[in-house]
Amino acid sequence: MGKLTENIKGTANELAGKAKQQSNDPETRAEGAAQELKGKAQKVKGDIEGAMGDKI
Repeated sequence: MGKLTENIKGTANELAGKAKQQSNDPETRAEGAAQELKGKAQKVKGDIEGAMGDKI
């Protein structure tokens, strides 16, 4: 269950981050880039949890 949850959260953060990067405000664009990276990290975490059988 951990892998699926983390992958869903990661995808949501990536999409939200990409949307924020379309803003005209430089601060919002930077926030979007950070949120997109957070989403990618969550997906990696989910993949690791899946590989370890959700025991971490």
